[in-house]
Amino acid sequence: MGKSASAKKAEDQKKQAVDYAAVIQSATFKELLRRKKAFILPSSIFFFVFYFTLPILTSYFTVLNQPAFGAISWAWVFAFAQFVMTWGLCILYTKRAEQFDQLVEKIKQEAGGRG
Repeated sequence: MGKSASAKKAEDQKKQAVDYAAVIQSATFKELLRRKKAFILPSSIFFFVFYFTLPILTSYFTVLNQPAFGAISWAWVFAFAQFVMTWGLCILYTKRAEQFDQLVEKIKQEAGGRG
């Protein structure tokens, strides 16, 4: 007797299934996690320290109240620098994500091109 269509479909899906436990144990996957952590953790810490420095300095200290350029105080310069820092981190992450994507493609190839 022939197999039903649903049994055949289930069998095909089982053949195409990715062994995620093996993927997680692979050296390439561990390398991806290591590289992402090495980038994301320090950049996140830098972002939060830089971001929260402005409200802390303006609330409890007067160092940013000094004029920087004419009537523009250092607080305004610092605030503008936060925009620049945010854009810079976004650009940096976008460039780094290309390397992460290459590792993901390598992981997919190791898993048999599926995933």
